[in-house]
Amino acid sequence: MLTAEEERFILASAYIPEHIVGLMTCVSGGEPYLVEDHFCCRKGDWVILVGYPLKHDFTLSELEIIIDKIKKQFHPKYISLIAPELPVSLAASCQEKETDYYYTLDIHNTIIRSSLRRTVKRAKESLTVECSKKILNAHHDLIREFIERVKPQYRVEELLVKMPEYVGRSSDSMVLNAWGDENKLAAFYIIDQAARNFSSYVIGCHSKENYVPGASDLLCFEMIEMSKQYGKHYIHLGLGVNEGIRGFKEKWGGTPTRRYVMCELLVKKYSIFDTIMTLWKKS
Repeated sequence: MLTAEEERFILASAYIPEHIVGLMTCVSGGEPYLVEDHFCCRKGDWVILVGYPLKHDFTLSELEIIIDKIKKQFHPKYISLIAPELPVSLAASCQEKETDYYYTLDIHNTIIRSSLRRTVKRAKESLTVECSKKILNAHHDLIREFIERVKPQYRVEELLVKMPEYVGRSSDSMVLNAWGDENKLAAFYIIDQAARNFSSYVIGCHSKENYVPGASDLLCFEMIEMSKQYGKHYIHLGLGVNEGIRGFKEKWGGTPTRRYVMCELLVKKYSIFDTIMTLWKKS
């Protein structure tokens, strides 16, 4: 487990969303640890390893050393690893792989285009923005609508489903809501302010049933203004994911600033019974 001092160190040094202790422990259901210069979470025989060093520059050789330490300390059956790059030695044990880029937004030097400002101005005429600490029935309804309509990747759906618990537990999380006529929720963003240097856009949804043009743009604008008030240097917009999401982030000034590679490592071979038990523990 982490000490209070270790958690403060992690949040002061954080530069990707997965360094946010409260977010990662809620999403994974695991216990947080600091192994050398790396943050990780452990749940039973499963370890999530954040392979982005907190103080030192990333090297493949150091990552291999950390993985060996994780194996000796926790004896996991599998490791969910994210890192800027993967060692060649892991290729045979990598069961699933995903690559992308983290997008960040410099809130102090990015110039918002006049067309976007006009979009935000029009959206303000139809919507009321609220900053809240609660997930309401309207959010649950919008989450269900979004999942049924978009059919997102499993990890995105799982993250959305866990947001009510996360917001309820985290003192650093907040919900930006865009309310339309008759108190209908047009869109919402969930933001985390725990990291010292950046705000983190965790996830968000917009409605087609209660659609208001520019609702997501309005929330993005409000997120920028809020981040300035919190004294942040930049906003972490998360991964590019797909062309549509990348396009939205880029039109607001987001740029790909750090490579992301995810790998599910099979550490030990195990039986069908073990597989069933592992999946049950993760659910």
